[in-house]
Amino acid sequence: MKPAGTLRQVSDFSDFSRGHRLQELLCQGEEPSHVLSSPDGQHLLVLQKNRTPPLPQVVAFQRHSIGGADLERNWQQPQPALVGLLFLQSPGTSGSSALALVWEHGRTEVWHFVVALGWQLLQTLELCQGARARILSVCSQGASLVWCEERPPLDAHLDMSKCAFRFCVCTRALEVGEHGVRLGTLRIVLHNSPEYQVLASPQHVFLVPATASFATISKFLLIWHPEKAKLTITAPSAGFVHSKVLRSSSESDFRKLLLGSVGLLSCLAPLDIHTSAVSNSGGLLLVSTKGAVNMVEPDGTQRHVFDLEGGPLAQGSPVQLKTFGSILACVLAGVLYLVNQNSGRLIEKKILNMKEVHFLESPGEEDSIQLLAQTGIYSFSFSKPEDSSRSEPCLVEMVFEEACRYYQRRSLSSSKLTVEKLKKGGVFQAPVALAAILQHSRCQKQKPARGLQDTYAKLLSTMSLELQSYMSLELLKTCVVCAPESEVESYCEELVEQEVSRVLHSDMDKDNLAYLNSVFASFPKAAWKATRSCLQLQQNGDGLLVARATPEVWKKVLGGPQQEEMGQNGVVPLFELICASFLRFKPKWLPSFVELTQQYVSISWAYSSKEGPEGRVPLYKRALGVLARKNKCSKADDEMELELLLCSKRPKAVLQALHLLVRLKRWQRVVEVAEKFSKLSPLLNKEIFTTLLAEFAQHRELDPYLDMLWPLCPAELTASDILTVVLQHLPRSQEDPVPFSSEGNQLTVGLLKPLLQRVVQRPCVQDEMYSDALQSPTFPPPTPPREH
Repeated sequence: MKPAGTLRQVSDFSDFSRGHRLQELLCQGEEPSHVLSSPDGQHLLVLQKNRTPPLPQVVAFQRHSIGGADLERNWQQPQPALVGLLFLQSPGTSGSSALALVWEHGRTEVWHFVVALGWQLLQTLELCQGARARILSVCSQGASLVWCEERPPLDAHLDMSKCAFRFCVCTRALEVGEHGVRLGTLRIVLHNSPEYQVLASPQHVFLVPATASFATISKFLLIWHPEKAKLTITAPSAGFVHSKVLRSSSESDFRKLLLGSVGLLSCLAPLDIHTSAVSNSGGLLLVSTKGAVNMVEPDGTQRHVFDLEGGPLAQGSPVQLKTFGSILACVLAGVLYLVNQNSGRLIEKKILNMKEVHFLESPGEEDSIQLLAQTGIYSFSFSKPEDSSRSEPCLVEMVFEEACRYYQRRSLSSSKLTVEKLKKGGVFQAPVALAAILQHSRCQKQKPARGLQDTYAKLLSTMSLELQSYMSLELLKTCVVCAPESEVESYCEELVEQEVSRVLHSDMDKDNLAYLNSVFASFPKAAWKATRSCLQLQQNGDGLLVARATPEVWKKVLGGPQQEEMGQNGVVPLFELICASFLRFKPKWLPSFVELTQQYVSISWAYSSKEGPEGRVPLYKRALGVLARKNKCSKADDEMELELLLCSKRPKAVLQALHLLVRLKRWQRVVEVAEKFSKLSPLLNKEIFTTLLAEFAQHRELDPYLDMLWPLCPAELTASDILTVVLQHLPRSQEDPVPFSSEGNQLTVGLLKPLLQRVVQRPCVQDEMYSDALQSPTFPPPTPPREH
């Protein structure tokens, strides 16, 4: 059961100062306006670009205004353009706000809003030190401003395209007080760099290349960690590349930073960025031109979140992005997408009847998504049943029951631990703290965390998303019990999906594995859909199966309890459960899935490591075991066995598949497999060729394919080796041999002649070893002429 979303209007601009003026500005012109909302949601700033006076360029509007000066700033050409409109950390007075207007030539106006006084200009500053510097991008990070500026060469006749590294990234502290502004000293983060767009999260600054004209530079991003004075290089196509602490100004040189990574970076694919934005969790959201939404974490790792519908995105088509709690909201072509950014699951898709939409801040209401349109402000929220609090007291009891089982398993004492002892003992603080948080959230819903200890309040803020998810799951279980018969199936599918996702994100012990076995047995189709959703399985444009599951989920799938650890109680490992679902609902995907798991294993575990799944029983053998347990066998099962053997690419499995094909007399496929897998290793090539040569000696079925078979002959095989293999595998005749047989299935010298000629005419291996020495100049070299 997906939560139903409702869109309702919460403001028609009548609660704003000069609300009719705000509506006029939003409706004027064809180009979209730039709208900025203050962190407290009380102020709206509208920036109108490419407008001519007397129409103002920047206008501020405030909610519930009780008078005071308004903020309107307009300018005429050729005055430098406005490049930054930033809300700063407020001076601390209740109801006050601070705003910075940053111009292209570095001049910055700091404005201060105070209740009853309105907007007042505090101070005008100069950010840049050089008169010729030009700011291209700016952001506010904590109590500092960070910007990328262009420093043109002193020689005005130089070609600007040849001075690509004429930019630098700078920062200055900017502290706003009630009576003035303190501007810190300028510090260069990166110099001699290309142009970057700077985007700030609460702890980091992302540097995104602003142009794709330089192929090598447009392949990676930079992440600056101000507290550690560290720069991280990351590439969406390769993940984390390099990290360096900048101890001195000489280490801030862009070219020196890349010096040790040039070889790796040159091999990477260019960046494909249509839109970028910073999420509330501190990551960087990137939308590609193909519609793929990815998240780059501050540590340089990347994960896929969601794929937007509609195919490739045009260069001018705007994409609005904003995160509200764990929900990613995206507006594209009048369609609102709501996606769970942790799982990548689409929560809601809604068509908006609005021409231009902007996301606004919604402080204190993470579940409410605020949208600004030309007709007012709208709130999109998820409706919840009235009895949503009924399951919450049960959760408190469940905490202590689960804690009893957890501590009892790990206790060395023989005495039984009960819920009453756990509540009164005071030894185990974790369940007591969690129970207090659950009771608090039940009693004070939609209110700040008051009445809790400081430690509990911090824990509540940390685990709020997990707590909300778990309570929603318990509510869904209640809905399944109370639902009418017609809706039970849809509720069960949603419940199974959430349960499978929950178990995959917890410890995969024997109890959880037994629980998953019962879920797969009771709801096979719903479990299959849940598996596809959790692993994010889908086919790409080339028809290949891809999975975008997180490494943690892969480890649960492959690294849980194995068959030998589970005993004979009928519980099978999770990998076997998933393989059985593939065989039942999508059998043609099973070999591709096994190949995907092997690729992940090769990355995560060392080869032949006993800790990894391949260190016990190879994955293809485990999948074959699932196939063997089927009640009915068919020709399709033989084909599936072949594909599973071949997808492993292991020498023994390939040879086993080859023998199976020979037994089935599928000679065309035999030769195709031999040509494909002989390239893997010389040893496997020799085994394959020897096997097929033995078959060739026994019958005439391979004669039509000799032109494809002979080129596979290994270099180390001699004519005598070939004749030995042939003689060993000649069929034994019951009659005395005669010179000229009437049967046409006997091997003749004529059939072997092309192979023997190829081997005899091939240069000897020793000749190749000494060919360089034989062709080298004479030694010693001639004596040079003497100088007289």
